[in-house]
Amino acid sequence: MDLELYKKDPCGMLSIPYYKAVNMTVPDGVTVVHGRDFDPKTAAGKRDEPYFRLIHRLAQVEACECAGFSVRTAGEEDIPVIADIIARSYEDFGISEAGLFALRKRPEFDPGLWVLVCENGSGAAAACGTAEYDVRSGEGSLEWIQTLPEYRGRGLGRLVVTELLKRLKGRAEFVTVSGRAKGAGVPERLYRSCGFTGNDIWHVLTDA
Repeated sequence: MDLELYKKDPCGMLSIPYYKAVNMTVPDGVTVVHGRDFDPKTAAGKRDEPYFRLIHRLAQVEACECAGFSVRTAGEEDIPVIADIIARSYEDFGISEAGLFALRKRPEFDPGLWVLVCENGSGAAAACGTAEYDVRSGEGSLEWIQTLPEYRGRGLGRLVVTELLKRLKGRAEFVTVSGRAKGAGVPERLYRSCGFTGNDIWHVLTDA
């Protein structure tokens, strides 16, 4: 994949960020197809999981505040908290503490792009978010954006996303994000409310 070609249409060219794609091999039994090339007949008998992929060009990042909550940078000592938020936010997915530590060893890791939203007063962690930044492509990528179930509906997801966009603005050329198109909580709606755009859908087809 030519990098300059990718940067013209990141979400339409690849289902994942460029820096991940150049180091990844699609597993046997898995096919990834853009929606424009998707044929239901070909997908018959396979498990079809559609994912949206959106882009933010960082021309404008709106400010966001949530009364009673503050955002702070998360360090290694916060990894157990982040792992717990993610585990409690997904019904069928998660990442271990070891997996989170491993992410902090990647070339795209930036310590300023891991954040926690905490309740003022008690200091209880209510939401988290991480992002990666690839120097080669100028791409920022939002990764683990989650709010604990008991804190949802208060705008904390939007607070996390806008905070990460603000931290990437002036450095990244663009930011991408993806998620299950049929995901619980309608995650696509959150990202669009923060200024992400696009209509790219990628189908991950897995042999039954």
